[in-house]
Amino acid sequence: MPTPVPTPTPAPTPTPTPAPTPAPAPAGAREVGAYFAQWGIYDRNYKVKDVDTSGSAKLLTFINYAFGNVYQKNGGYECGIINKAEPGATNENAPDAGTGGDAWADYQKGFSANESVNGKSDAWDWPYGDPRQGKSGPLKGNFNQLKLLKDKYPNVRMIISLGGWTWSKWFSKASATDALRKQLVSSCIDVYIKGNVPFDAASNAGGDGVAANVFDGIDIDWEFPGGGGQPYNTYDVKDKENYTLLLTEFRKQLDAMGAQNGKRYLLTVAIGAGGDKIASTNPGDYSKPLDWINVMTYDYHGGWESTGPTDFQSHLYPDPASPNMAGAPGNTYYTDAAIQALLKAGVPSSKIVLGIPLYGRGWTGVTPGPKGDGLYQKATKTAPGKYEAGIQDYRLLKSAAGTVYEHPVTKQSYKFDGTTFWSYDSPTTIRVKNAYVKQFSLRGVFGWELDGDAANAELLNVMSEVNK
Repeated sequence: MPTPVPTPTPAPTPTPTPAPTPAPAPAGAREVGAYFAQWGIYDRNYKVKDVDTSGSAKLLTFINYAFGNVYQKNGGYECGIINKAEPGATNENAPDAGTGGDAWADYQKGFSANESVNGKSDAWDWPYGDPRQGKSGPLKGNFNQLKLLKDKYPNVRMIISLGGWTWSKWFSKASATDALRKQLVSSCIDVYIKGNVPFDAASNAGGDGVAANVFDGIDIDWEFPGGGGQPYNTYDVKDKENYTLLLTEFRKQLDAMGAQNGKRYLLTVAIGAGGDKIASTNPGDYSKPLDWINVMTYDYHGGWESTGPTDFQSHLYPDPASPNMAGAPGNTYYTDAAIQALLKAGVPSSKIVLGIPLYGRGWTGVTPGPKGDGLYQKATKTAPGKYEAGIQDYRLLKSAAGTVYEHPVTKQSYKFDGTTFWSYDSPTTIRVKNAYVKQFSLRGVFGWELDGDAANAELLNVMSEVNK
């Protein structure tokens, strides 16, 4: 994906343990989900309120909040929430890369009435005389806004996503033994399900139980078991087996928590779509404790291939004419291959959710080529993007100069203005993917990330047609 605590005790084992069966989407509908990026409130100025005012909230069945981090703590590894600029954002070789956090955005920043879902500013303190004064403070930040959004749209499940491209550093170490797995899972439940977030006196926010009832489940976005992620990540030859064991422990402790309060908590994962990523795990096994798998069926090609050839970033099918098809396995990803690999591995179709990018990836200095469309041509460099080189949000890309093409073989859209080439998902592309989801009885679709869509939720509206 593009970039961007009190010591816990294990939850008791319930008797009996609820069966880990998938929770149905509201009214039997397919899932239509999306990620809300923690950092979107800054440069993009995209607030949780925008999920409501854009019309997105009424279309969604779940929102994944990206991301929570895992830290070295108490002799092991634990979920936590801290304020620390991410060293790896500017130097992936920094000794402490992958150890950042943004508690300010998560639960400390006070939103004004104009910025808030319910039209009321975040409370600074408890009512006068409340015994909690000085020991904890009202929930603020994105967490409170997500809670308010859920109050308004109770069918939208809120899920905390842990890891991501930048914060998957310690998953391998944390999964290495039964004791370490128990410690990690217990801490994540303590923070995100029980809502025990550190009290911050400066913002007067947080404390024991303050963030309870925000999240309905946990999403593990380990990028990636066995390797292939950031250079500072930890890896182990046993990641393949330990990944399944970690997810099994999450399911066990989430069910134990649910047995105490009568709730059923969701457990999902986000996985890479490449065949090498899928082969580094045991999908038929690890899918058993899960409600569903978010397959990151995008980022196949992009700015890291700065001189091209230009190619598609989220194509459904392969094109034999692509020069990349003769290259290394990592150059030949496509969505159908990922979905079919998961089905062949024994993953039920009802547990597969297909990913839709709400952004494009591109190059500039591209020659038109024999067809004049810039496809499969050399480039001079990564295309400039408003927030990040090589990436442009759909809401900006849709009005950019250029001719839009719909490729008949790959089923991917692209735009070329004579020098700059962008690959992205248009409404036409998404409708083809919706049909694919229906054809193979998949669970639904999800988008990365909400702030990339047009102000009227154009792409999400098309994604929601998967239920028609």
